[in-house]
Amino acid sequence: MKFVYSELLKNPPCIDLLEVHSFEMNVYLVNIAVGQHAGMVYDDSDKPKRFHSSGHIREAFAAFSVKKAVMVHDTPYDEMIGNPPKASEKMALPFSMDLPY
Repeated sequence: MKFVYSELLKNPPCIDLLEVHSFEMNVYLVNIAVGQHAGMVYDDSDKPKRFHSSGHIREAFAAFSVKKAVMVHDTPYDEMIGNPPKASEKMALPFSMDLPY
């Protein structure tokens, strides 16, 4: 399912899970789960909405109630440099949605 960010802002839902995917070069993508629906957050141009810092994500979702947030770091380089393949289960670390003072 796609969640268009501008549509979410019109009537901010309670987000059960906000999952931040961290990539190289300060690129972050966000998946959310709302009730029985889950999917990536998109911008108005029908592309995944890119965030450029953890603060950018916190500010963008400040108007939402978020029950749980985690960050997953994805890197394509392990196998490229001879490391063993990634584990089949991803590791998710807690992600605070609190804005700094």
